[in-house]
Amino acid sequence: MNINPFIDLVVMVLDLYSWILIFWIIMSWLLTLEIVNRYNTVVDRVAEALYKLTEPVLRRVRRYMPDIGMVDLSPIVVFFAIKFITNFLHTYFYTYKIH
Repeated sequence: MNINPFIDLVVMVLDLYSWILIFWIIMSWLLTLEIVNRYNTVVDRVAEALYKLTEPVLRRVRRYMPDIGMVDLSPIVVFFAIKFITNFLHTYFYTYKIH
């Protein structure tokens, strides 16, 4: 039973952002390992769109993380934050139902 459709919408947007982040991680690996041609127009546009969608959030997280070299752990922090927020919303709005 859906109590608050707005909360469902927020959770859906966070889930969508998680998938966008996963696609960015995969695309960055493919570009780094030179598996895909970064000079291909389609690849370039997809990579640029994913970068523009993920980089503002990742950049803010990176500001507060220590530099550990070539490994970027900011996506993991963002995944944890998304999971925490969705669990909080589900617990707060769906556990305490109004009878």
